[in-house]
Amino acid sequence: MTRRAFTLIELLVVLAILALLIGLLLPAVQKVREAAARLQTANHLKQQGLAFHHHHDTFQHFPAGYESNSLSPLRDPQTLDGPPGWAWGVALLPFLEQENLARQLRRDLPCWHAENAAAVATELKVFLNPAAPGPTGPISVRNPSGTTLARFGRSHFVGNVGHDEPWAYTVVDHGPYANGMLYRNSRVRIADVSDGTSNTVMVGEHSVVSDKTWVGVVPGAVSCPRDPARFPFTDCDDAATWVLAHSGPAPSEPGVIHPPNAPTAHVCQMYSPFVAGAHVLLVDGSVRFIPTSINALTWAALCSRNGSEVVDANF
Repeated sequence: MTRRAFTLIELLVVLAILALLIGLLLPAVQKVREAAARLQTANHLKQQGLAFHHHHDTFQHFPAGYESNSLSPLRDPQTLDGPPGWAWGVALLPFLEQENLARQLRRDLPCWHAENAAAVATELKVFLNPAAPGPTGPISVRNPSGTTLARFGRSHFVGNVGHDEPWAYTVVDHGPYANGMLYRNSRVRIADVSDGTSNTVMVGEHSVVSDKTWVGVVPGAVSCPRDPARFPFTDCDDAATWVLAHSGPAPSEPGVIHPPNAPTAHVCQMYSPFVAGAHVLLVDGSVRFIPTSINALTWAALCSRNGSEVVDANF
């Protein structure tokens, strides 16, 4: 009886066809994964938006970018950042169905205190983008010499401080330098948003360039780029940039504006793993995808709450 079998040529043809099919399918699979990640990221921002408004309803103002006693002997003499350091992410916990975690935090103590160590290392999905590259789990907050000051839960979102970078000034009150929604000891109300809640950014994405946290600001810490060779236009920046970002222009960089995913991105600007742009949460609670190609002046207008700029609704 004659046995039938594949010849070597037939086997190679089959393998070549399979390789071709896999090559055709991979881009489609990657597109589906990115679409799913974008949807999940937008949903996380929507949850945060609801929490911001519940906070406002409860306290009649949005949370501070971070809480700081700038007169404390534990303050950083350069930035005047002091304890307790708790950031806007912590203020939202009770409104994000994280009441148990919120109760574990000793907010009367600094966010970096040993008694808070276990709770502040918690990873919360609502602050994560599933498409963000790099390591997972808690991040090490370090000072310029590389000493670890705390271990905090990771975040892929930062608050919008506005055009300027208030942390660059040795002043107690950041208010005169921050025209965004979240800054040190801020108490911004909806009534303060004269540009319109649908035209003002509250929070946006940041990953890829550097690590961020939902927990807080440690005096003397610095936020540094993960890959300085890939992002040569940024150096390490002050501790506030662990939770906040600015858009520019700033007096230190006259006329320079950094839209999301700008090739000149710093650790203190918004940056997303999605090539086409980044998601932002607007003050009205809506989520928009901001393309990298957005007009720079439009982006700056979106990042101020009271600049009286005219913003095209189709941004």
